[in-house]
Amino acid sequence: MAASKIKILMVDDHAMVRDGLKRILADAPETRVAGETGSGTEAIKLACSGDWDLVLLDVSLPDTNGLEVLKAIKEHTPELPVLILSMYPEDQYALRMLKAGAAGYLTKDGASAQLVAAIRKVAAGGKYVSPAVAEKLAWEVERRKKPATHEDLSNREFEILRFIASGKTVSQIAEKLHLSVKTVSTYRTRLLEKMNMKSNAELTHYAVKSGLVD
Repeated sequence: MAASKIKILMVDDHAMVRDGLKRILADAPETRVAGETGSGTEAIKLACSGDWDLVLLDVSLPDTNGLEVLKAIKEHTPELPVLILSMYPEDQYALRMLKAGAAGYLTKDGASAQLVAAIRKVAAGGKYVSPAVAEKLAWEVERRKKPATHEDLSNREFEILRFIASGKTVSQIAEKLHLSVKTVSTYRTRLLEKMNMKSNAELTHYAVKSGLVD
């Protein structure tokens, strides 16, 4: 009897990217793209209601970000492995995604060579990270002894850092995140304290230098 195929839910807002990934996976007879969507909201619904072996999830989505999608999926279906496929370099998002429950992180640049191997490993219950990310994980305890970086921030703090660096005011951020202005101001104060900075300008300079905003 033939082994069952790995049923994949593919989440990426670019149809051409999804088509390209499907062409890569066509060479792996044990995989099957059983569903696809370009919406984060739809991805959560599908992931929580379908019978999938793995979710292949992009970080950048039009209606919500991949981190929020990941958190929702892991909250409702904690056993469902999620492999992150992103255009962002590993040093920016990989650790954050892995801490939030991702089973692996792969950049789109490396997808053609590594995607099938990553899917096989994650679907089998393993973790997939590049040697560079594995080294970062190994040094995590040592890194925490140093001054705070964006990797030390909570998910909400990180989100607000990016909004500040994008030029949004406290009021605009509050409206965007459905929070009170006071709450956002508290997060801003905490950010400045954690990162030993004194102004939005310093936060913005750091974010731009670290490639966290365009």
